[in-house]
Amino acid sequence: MAIQGPFLFCLLGLACLSAYTEAAKPSHSKPFNRTCFPNGFIFGAGSAAYQSEGAAHIDGRGPSIWDTFTREHPEKIADGSNGDVADDFYHRYKGDIKLMRKIGLDSFRFSISWSRILPKGKISGGVNPQGVKFYNNLINELLLNGIKPLVTLFHFDTPQALEDEYGGLLSPKIVKDYLDYVDFCFKTFGDQVKLWVTMNEPNGLCINGYTLGTSAPGRCSNYVGNCTAGNSATEPYIVAHNLLLAHGGAVKLYKDKYQPYQHGKIGITIVSHWFVPKYQISANRKATYRVLDFLFGWFVHPVIYGDYPKSMKSLVGNRLPRFTEAQSKLLKGSLDFLGVNYYTTNYVESAPSSNGVNVSYVSDRQATLTTDKNGTPIGTPTALNWLFIYPKGLRELLLYIKENYNNPVIYITENGMADANNRSLPIKDALKDSLRVKYHYGHLSYLLKAIKEGVNVKGYYVWSFFDDFEWDAGYTARFGLIFVDFNNNLRRYLKHSAYLFKLFLLK
Repeated sequence: MAIQGPFLFCLLGLACLSAYTEAAKPSHSKPFNRTCFPNGFIFGAGSAAYQSEGAAHIDGRGPSIWDTFTREHPEKIADGSNGDVADDFYHRYKGDIKLMRKIGLDSFRFSISWSRILPKGKISGGVNPQGVKFYNNLINELLLNGIKPLVTLFHFDTPQALEDEYGGLLSPKIVKDYLDYVDFCFKTFGDQVKLWVTMNEPNGLCINGYTLGTSAPGRCSNYVGNCTAGNSATEPYIVAHNLLLAHGGAVKLYKDKYQPYQHGKIGITIVSHWFVPKYQISANRKATYRVLDFLFGWFVHPVIYGDYPKSMKSLVGNRLPRFTEAQSKLLKGSLDFLGVNYYTTNYVESAPSSNGVNVSYVSDRQATLTTDKNGTPIGTPTALNWLFIYPKGLRELLLYIKENYNNPVIYITENGMADANNRSLPIKDALKDSLRVKYHYGHLSYLLKAIKEGVNVKGYYVWSFFDDFEWDAGYTARFGLIFVDFNNNLRRYLKHSAYLFKLFLLK
């Protein structure tokens, strides 16, 4: 579909990027701002509990697997750090919300720490009233400032008590405990929260936590990584199956018990790169679709169609759990919206079967992913070796979803890039994040194209609101619109990208 009229005029604003000053002041001759997007479109930013809250050992919070992982395996974190303090959002949320309002954000996406609400992971283990009070206060403060909360119920941080008791996500017992937890959250916060995400990037959790062992709980086969326990050929699929059943149960619970009078919406957030055949041959094109099935379709296919993609069923065989008829029915259509996290794009080449040797999720997809071709990177490099700037990949991914998954309502729940945490760089220079300005303007431009081509996108959330603990990168990578000075009392400063969004969001 051709882009015409005022939308084309808006897209031309991208050409003015070179005219931006260091303070991200735009040229007003060709505006590209929120008025280019549909009425009611939500612009926000996000973070997650373990990455930002801190207050890890006070006010009744129980430990999560990330507390344990960072303590027992500091060598797997780039700077050996942890989230004990992070941004201290737990104590500083009111000031941070003032910054959100100053920028003009419509919404803030955050996650609830399961073990801050239920320190033992179970309702029977007792509810922590101080944790409930914190989230009630946070939600109320957001609403008082005209900012809509988008709440993620699970963002990687399984309660350690459940990991100790029965292996956490490896056990089907997790489903009941998760449903008890989310039932409490719906009942307690649902009168104020109207956008719920059941879980963030469950596919990423299965890969990093149970295939490669680079994230909590750090499980993998010894031929894959340096792990003390795990099975990279089976555990990712077992965990994924349990997570999908937990998601399906949570959506049914919400729709049956709470949605009729709370009138909120519920979905799931999946991360995916876009993928391009490295060389245009048939084997690579087929491998590209396989990789999409193994990463994105692994979770989206069940929640749309009730079963795993055919390619996964064929290649994984009996290591891939099966859904019963009742489970398939539970999962099919189990979302009001789909959250999509997009950062970058990879080249794909077909790879031979492992023939049963050193089998893992990675070998099952029979493909090799790379970020350069003939020595040329796929996009502009960034501080992270996996993240290259490739904005048109967002449009391609969205069109793929539209064509293959019934054009669901979509929120872009994460999109962003990191600068290196250069401790010797003066703060005034660190705030000049021109590459981030380029990143977001490029992605917003291609997002707008996708919307005009019929993709049903309702919102866009920057990752992240502020610099925080970035999982295995620790504090070596800065994704935020807000600079956090980790060396000086966690002082906050608006980066130039924050001023960009302030200008972009002016009505």
